[in-house]
Amino acid sequence: MAAGLGKRMRSALPKVLHPVCGTPMLLHVLGAAQAVPSERLVVVLGHGHEQVAPILPVSVRIALQERQLGTGHALLCAAEHLVPGPCLVLCGDTPLVRAETLKTLVNTHRRSGASATVLTMELEDPSGYGRVVKAADGSISRIVEDRDAAPEELALREVNSGVYIFPIPLALELLRQVRPENAQGEIYLTDVVALLQVRGDRVEAYRVADAGELRGVNSPEDLAEVERAMVSRRNLEKADADPAWVVPYEVES
Repeated sequence: MAAGLGKRMRSALPKVLHPVCGTPMLLHVLGAAQAVPSERLVVVLGHGHEQVAPILPVSVRIALQERQLGTGHALLCAAEHLVPGPCLVLCGDTPLVRAETLKTLVNTHRRSGASATVLTMELEDPSGYGRVVKAADGSISRIVEDRDAAPEELALREVNSGVYIFPIPLALELLRQVRPENAQGEIYLTDVVALLQVRGDRVEAYRVADAGELRGVNSPEDLAEVERAMVSRRNLEKADADPAWVVPYEVES
């Protein structure tokens, strides 16, 4: 999903086109997604779609979200391109996500037999994130937004990363039932999780080992942090591959 406006970036450039190590962040996410066997890749575009579309591989299908009415609405905008079966949903502003993480998520989902799976992460400071409330068997009972959480829920450190595997067409059918009750008039993907629970369907969680790879880019400061993390990752990969490789370092003045 790459339709967001990205106001906090304070730039006329669409957020997902901002480069990380010289490559638009959206292409980092697509690279990870392409490593997962799938029937097709669909990118939902919105703000600045005229600028974003030309950089996409010709094999990628494009859906247009003309009005930004939430992540759930974005999935509905892609409906005509989706095929029946599990659908991996990613955010276009998480360039550090690893292909290995996505492969493990997909395999975990298949083995579990769950209707849906949410990629979660544990944070020292979970402020602002939806808390993952679990049932006794370890499945997800619900996802509670930070502003709606009770004190005991605010104490939870496992949070929603915004990456999901949903069943198609069931997820689309459920989203069409949603009537926005928030001030923004938006439909969210967490609405699918809630409606699956109402049906009695099981929703599993797979917690990523390194929460840093799911860091989203929402500001120039975030972009700088992600750039540093990507450089560090690549240096370590080169060092692992070549014992003679000397990791560069910066001298602070």
